[in-house]
Amino acid sequence: MGRSSRAARGSEPAATTGPGGRTHAQGPLSRPVGSGLAELRPDRDRPAAWSLLIDGAPQSLVDLADPTHLGFEYQRRLGHLIDLVAPAGRPLTVLHLGGGALTLARYTAATRPRSRQQVAEIDTALTELVRTELPLERGWQIKVRGADARSVLERTPEGSVDLVITDVFSGARTPAHCTTVEFTTLAARALAPGGWYTANIADGGALPFARSQVATLAAVFPELCLIADPAVLRGKRFGNLILAAAHTPLPIADLTRRAASDSAHARVEHGRALTDFAAGATPATDATAAPSPEPPPGVFR
Repeated sequence: MGRSSRAARGSEPAATTGPGGRTHAQGPLSRPVGSGLAELRPDRDRPAAWSLLIDGAPQSLVDLADPTHLGFEYQRRLGHLIDLVAPAGRPLTVLHLGGGALTLARYTAATRPRSRQQVAEIDTALTELVRTELPLERGWQIKVRGADARSVLERTPEGSVDLVITDVFSGARTPAHCTTVEFTTLAARALAPGGWYTANIADGGALPFARSQVATLAAVFPELCLIADPAVLRGKRFGNLILAAAHTPLPIADLTRRAASDSAHARVEHGRALTDFAAGATPATDATAAPSPEPPPGVFR
């Protein structure tokens, strides 16, 4: 689930081989998939870009001519983490839990050639639609598995990935079984030394779900931060929050500069401020977890 920004751009330039795939002249497309009604809508500002919506909830934006373009705010914040997890250009091994239109996998492939990426996307009909209408470039090492995110995580070899990106939504909600200490422990096990865990979540109001997720990650990782729009942090609107966690210090200063200079300004919370943010929150477990909250009516209009 995401919020778009017209001034968005990718963090790194990339050579592309031409858009291919669906053209704006063909118009929008709607098709039932496993998770609901998928819609591809042409972007009015970019001639090769498409928004993917599921049951009216924005999920991804893909520019076939420029895979470095990240049009949703949450995607750009995850893009900052992709940029900073290793020196620029170094190939990564990435596990994406949740696929959508594969926007972040495309971004990683374009900015970090020779990266090896695996995507867990349970909705095989959605993956087929994306591959047909918004095809990947040849040579990108992106493997999509049609399976539940947690089941793929359970089978991921220990210490095998540099980055885990959790962006799992059923409609506009994150399923409970992908929000727990047990799930986070599996992610930590999959990380290579120096690797990072990241997650996109959504919440609003007093942010009880986000606070619980901070407590959940803190039960597994010693280092973590949260990136979000100040209005979301103040409870003024429902929106996305990005969590990042690791066993080694995160580049907070670099993240703060990137978040502050983005066209959609964001704040980075860490250290004592983040501890205070989560004060009193209880980590989610497999026995107690609930899905993320339902967005309020009209939030996507």
